Amino acid sequence: MPHRVRLAEIIKALSRALDMTEGQPPGHCIGCCHIGTAIGHSLGLGETELRDLYYTLMLKDLGCTSNAARICQIYETDDIRFKRNFKLVDGSLAEVLRFLVRNTAAEAGPVRRAKRLLQAMKNGAENTVELIRTRCENGADIARQMRFSDDVAAGIRDLDEHFDGSGHPLGKVGETIHLFARIALLAQVVEVFFHEHGPQAAVDEIGRRRGTWFDPQVVDAFMKVAANTRFWQDLASPELEEIVLGSEPGHQAIMADEDYLDDIALGFARVIDAKSPYTSGHSSRVAAFTDLIAEQMGLTEARRRRLKRAALLHDIGKLGVSNSVLDKPGPLNQDEWQAMRRHAEFSEEILSHIAAFADIAAMGGAHHERLDGKGYPRGLKGAEINLDTRILSTADVFDALTADRPYRAALPVTEALTLLWRDAGLALDPACISALERGLQQQDQLRGFTFSGS
Repeated sequence: MPHRVRLAEIIKALSRALDMTEGQPPGHCIGCCHIGTAIGHSLGLGETELRDLYYTLMLKDLGCTSNAARICQIYETDDIRFKRNFKLVDGSLAEVLRFLVRNTAAEAGPVRRAKRLLQAMKNGAENTVELIRTRCENGADIARQMRFSDDVAAGIRDLDEHFDGSGHPLGKVGETIHLFARIALLAQVVEVFFHEHGPQAAVDEIGRRRGTWFDPQVVDAFMKVAANTRFWQDLASPELEEIVLGSEPGHQAIMADEDYLDDIALGFARVIDAKSPYTSGHSSRVAAFTDLIAEQMGLTEARRRRLKRAALLHDIGKLGVSNSVLDKPGPLNQDEWQAMRRHAEFSEEILSHIAAFADIAAMGGAHHERLDGKGYPRGLKGAEINLDTRILSTADVFDALTADRPYRAALPVTEALTLLWRDAGLALDPACISALERGLQQQDQLRGFTFSGS
């Protein structure tokens, strides 16, 4: 049945996943929301505008995974560290050059590093436009899919434009940049500099960029807000999440039916899968295979729907893993493997903070467990792994085998099923494998292949 849930509570928790992939501490988007909505009030925005601004600020980084793999490729670096450090660059040529020297191929040999650095400098403008366009356009598209307004989408799309026209990807000038974006970019810089250097450093940085990066009118509104000691106390408070939730414009609790929650899950699945070219469409395919198995096993429609939602979000923790690990073409070393393993823990942690998704959090955390106890992160064994998780795990492994990976090409369906059966009773539940096989036989056009048995 439909149940009453506050949209802000869902988006607040999901924004923490965006913080991870941007290399920011948990609560970065929440802090930006506190800063930006205070500016909106100072500018005298109405309730409808304030509500849309509120969600723009929470979701400003919605497209952030879309350029992660490309950053690793261009700069041969850890994308999460790269993004975190870049937020402290003021945009001047000298600062950008220093940043590139410190963050391009830092672990490579001197010759390779010099070559990569020269390429990055030569193609710097072109690379920047490409990376920002991908991020902003994808973020805007996902916001619309999640039923947010065109104004929210426009605020996300214009986030990296600068008031003087020096921003990207379109070089928009002045008030051609959506107001929400003008506020969000300033709020982002304030939040980052506040946590790195304190209130005065944040104020000074905003003052330095007045009229270049930032709209003078928005800067002036911020300066009025910044004069209030309580504003900074709240920004530093461990209760900031509760403060921001309590200040949601209109305090509007919405009736979220199952269709709406599905749209949110689908939208965030796009965020997850955009992290790596090798996982493009993975979450949606795992959801389809999960439902195929569940249908064959006679599960109810309500349970199947819950399972599909779990499948769409099971890898949300990968937003906290660098693409230098996710896309590595060879074997992972011990540290890289530990980083990869943590994604299941991250998934459970993120989902457990969302009341509407708390019932699927355990599946997110356990989808790499094995029946023989050799899985991770907890080494669960046998009956400790419930049927729903066994179904999801089977679908996840099957899709991983039948899709391209950095270290191998996709396997034929029959070969993938042979490998699943080899692990039957050890890693995977034989009943789930059998259900998958029956489903594929009945729907041999799924994903465009013809099933010929194993």
